[in-house]
Amino acid sequence: MKDLLVFALEVEQALAANRPVVALESRHTQEVWIPASGGTTVHKVERDYHVNGQVQYERHMIDGRTYPLQFSYRLTGGRPETPGAQVMKLSRADLAACLALGRTGATTVAATMICAHLAGIRTFATGGIGGVHRGAETSFDISADLHELARTPVTVVAAGAKAILDLPKTLEVLETLGVPVIAFGQDPLPAFWSRDSGLAAPLRMDDPAQIARAGLLRTDLGLAGGQLVVNPIPEADEIPRATMIPVVEQALAEAEAQGIAAKSVTPFLLQRIFELTRGRSLDANIALVLNNARLAARIAAAMA
Repeated sequence: MKDLLVFALEVEQALAANRPVVALESRHTQEVWIPASGGTTVHKVERDYHVNGQVQYERHMIDGRTYPLQFSYRLTGGRPETPGAQVMKLSRADLAACLALGRTGATTVAATMICAHLAGIRTFATGGIGGVHRGAETSFDISADLHELARTPVTVVAAGAKAILDLPKTLEVLETLGVPVIAFGQDPLPAFWSRDSGLAAPLRMDDPAQIARAGLLRTDLGLAGGQLVVNPIPEADEIPRATMIPVVEQALAEAEAQGIAAKSVTPFLLQRIFELTRGRSLDANIALVLNNARLAARIAAAMA
């Protein structure tokens, strides 16, 4: 694996000393932050994220000490991307092919879980997971994230499934796959930009140490897969569900009318929702990602 994973020195030292490390999803930078508002948003994120070439991680204070929270990995052995070349969106199906082709890729939730597990990292913070898309009963469009949660032993901290998805069906699939869905500090299931989806979360925990213990016990019990921790966006940053539903419905209708499908759907919807909310969705997105990283850091510290 040393030929495939390249670590920042600080992160390598943290792992060797069993200090807390949290993985982050590189797809965010490409899909969510940069296209929508260019450098302005990246500069906002850099207040909390340190970006240096291929090394990207957040520093977070835990018990008065600063820890690096992301390992850096890269796809090695290939040619550098030419200017303007398309970055591959990587999930379980694409990782090996990307390596073989020598391409550059941005990791989704599923791919980040795989890489984190290979690196010995047990906690991962993201914005929202993928799930069951609207109309999946005819399109069969279901994110690989759900099956990855059922097979890869990583604790994933997210603000719920993306609100553009079919949330009741997503919850049903997670239940069928045996994935624990744990709401942090509240009973309702969060809905990404909103704190309440109108659905009840299957489990609730209020202490990061409890969540860490549950993750470790899954391993002790011989249970495959990880656990999903759904962390509500801070109240000051949320867009209420009643406000978001019409916006999401309009964006979905436009995607259908334009024949947008498969991997193109999510970036189109996020960009359109950004436009319809006049940037408010992006501000909320950044706030929830940082909020998730903070909770993931506390969980990682308890595991370590």
